[in-house]
Amino acid sequence: MDDGSKIPDVTVTIDEAGNEAAVSLASLGAPLVVYFYPKDDTSGCTTEAKDFSALADAFEAAGVKVVGISKDTPASHAKFSAKHALTVQLASDVDGVACEAFGVWVEKAMYGKKYMGIERATFLFGADGTLTKTWRKVRVPGHAEAVLAAAKAL
Repeated sequence: MDDGSKIPDVTVTIDEAGNEAAVSLASLGAPLVVYFYPKDDTSGCTTEAKDFSALADAFEAAGVKVVGISKDTPASHAKFSAKHALTVQLASDVDGVACEAFGVWVEKAMYGKKYMGIERATFLFGADGTLTKTWRKVRVPGHAEAVLAAAKAL
């Protein structure tokens, strides 16, 4: 996905108060931050979600929506959110359509073993719905703050 690309019109599942709903990312409006993370309730993903949640009010004040996406189920997201008191919106991409559209379903390696997984990446879309900034192979410490600074600069 290159700068200037529009928000992909892909559908993800969002759980709102126990009601699952299929939602088009493009319908969420802009400006929009979409961040992809590998798995609910793992150390790096938990820290990232907590960091975005801690800044939720600042993103809202800047008029920017934030959604975190993984291939976990809506039930997993609900448990993850409740356990860590997350306020950031989480979406499920169980079939991997959004991961493919954003190019984050990649070959990874751990302990010499190769496997397919989600690359930790973040995409910032401006008010007109075009991609203005991309962060690939994200390192979690300080990342949410960097995204907020870029969002405020839109």
